[in-house]
Amino acid sequence: MKSQATDGPQAPGQAPIKTRRFSVSLVWIVPIVAVLVGISLVVHSILQEGPTITVTFKTGSGLTANKTEVKYRNVVIGHVSDVELSDDQKSVNATIKLAKQAESFTRKDSQFWVVRPRIGAGGVSGIDTLLSGDYIGADIGQDNARAKRFTGLENPPPITYGEPGKRFTLHTQDLGSLDIGSPVYYRKIPVGQVVAYALDADGKGVNIEVFIHSPNDAYVTDNTRFWNASGIDVNVGANGFAVKTESLSALLVGGIAFRAPEYSPNDAPAAEEKTFDLFEDQQTALAPPAGKAQYLVLRFDQALRGLKVGAPVEFLGVEFGRVVSVNLDFDAEKRSFPVNVGILIYPQRLGQAHTKMLKVLNHNPDDEAAGIRLIGTFIDNGLRAQARSGNLLTGQLYIALDFYPKAEKVAFDPTARPPSIPTIPGSLEQLQEKLEGMVNKINQLPIERIASNLDGNLVELRKGLVQFNAKTLPGVQTTLGDVSKTLQSATSTLAEDSPQREQLTQTLDELGRMSRSLRELSDYLGRHPESLIRGRPDNAAPLDLKAPPRN
Repeated sequence: MKSQATDGPQAPGQAPIKTRRFSVSLVWIVPIVAVLVGISLVVHSILQEGPTITVTFKTGSGLTANKTEVKYRNVVIGHVSDVELSDDQKSVNATIKLAKQAESFTRKDSQFWVVRPRIGAGGVSGIDTLLSGDYIGADIGQDNARAKRFTGLENPPPITYGEPGKRFTLHTQDLGSLDIGSPVYYRKIPVGQVVAYALDADGKGVNIEVFIHSPNDAYVTDNTRFWNASGIDVNVGANGFAVKTESLSALLVGGIAFRAPEYSPNDAPAAEEKTFDLFEDQQTALAPPAGKAQYLVLRFDQALRGLKVGAPVEFLGVEFGRVVSVNLDFDAEKRSFPVNVGILIYPQRLGQAHTKMLKVLNHNPDDEAAGIRLIGTFIDNGLRAQARSGNLLTGQLYIALDFYPKAEKVAFDPTARPPSIPTIPGSLEQLQEKLEGMVNKINQLPIERIASNLDGNLVELRKGLVQFNAKTLPGVQTTLGDVSKTLQSATSTLAEDSPQREQLTQTLDELGRMSRSLRELSDYLGRHPESLIRGRPDNAAPLDLKAPPRN
């Protein structure tokens, strides 16, 4: 109801209107302003408050409510407000209040983990937490979908989202000593690491995911070969021992190396997520492509101790296959136990020889029947398999395929599946047969009769030597003495400068040497009568045949 005040006289017939004024005391202004400021602060706090999420960890180690912080690139983006057990009491739920600017960390594929001191394949991490305490590390995801609940990681991820580089998948039979964080080397320089691994869908192999940092990811090409560089590679050759390892880290925690073959024309960088095979070593990785495998069977009638599955198969000294099975069999006709050996060969590994053979023989490698007929022609020309010793120290054997033109002819069955290649005894067995033949011939000799005859001959020889020393030698010495006296008398009657006297002097010298030689020969035969049969030894002292000087 409004009232209007007039200063002049009122009109007749109208009631006077009263005016009411409202006044606010200054005492209420301060509380009103305080309330308004508080409301604005609350509204501002609500508007600036970030999302709240829940992260599940296996344990609550390092988590403290209202103390543990959440960091990204060492910047605080939130804190833990509550820590409690899950409903099934098998894990711990950590409630995290994120800052407003950290709202993007609610992406569905975001990752959270507890940062604490760790020693792993990737090295030592989290040392700074020894002073500042544990905290929760975070990595922003890339998924557009949002989530409120997350499962925390037990270990920090080897790489973070947004890291420049490429991921590749390696397929192998087993993981070996590799682990998450194991380094990846290119020409002995670390350029990446293993980020994940898992079994195949059928459980018959392992898929290993590796990440190569930019710009080194450009060196991974379509023709690149990866191999396991863990441990030490020791080779014994003509030049001695050769020890190879990528680094001390690869020796302790394992590692992977990669490189393309030296001759790789038209090679291009590989696309991300491309799958490669992980080879066992560098030599196998950089070998020519294996191509299509051919399974063959060998049958040996000998013991093959030292032949193991995985042993190499060589053709004319070139390795082009491996042994895949060694089984003992029974031959009912011969009542023997032969050994069946299964091998896989890769003809394409022969390189240029295989290419030229296909061209000259006009052979199609995809025609299995034609390939078996080709093997039959090789067998007709003397192709045989032999188990040879690859290492005398360890006794390991390998299979060698070679041509033996003088080998006994063997009928080849082209309908057999798989085809069988005839075998010949191993080199060691052949040597043993020769030694056994020599031993048998020696055993057939009449050793005892020969020894008794030699003993009888030595007895007769000793008797002859005694008679020679007792009768013959003194007579010869007397005769030589008489001849010497006669010659000396003749020499005294000749003139000093006559030729006859000089000749007589030489004759006397010869007689003296002959007499001394006979004495020494008699003494030597008395000490060594067996020298008449064996001869004089090479190291015997020479006989002094010089005549004594004349007075």
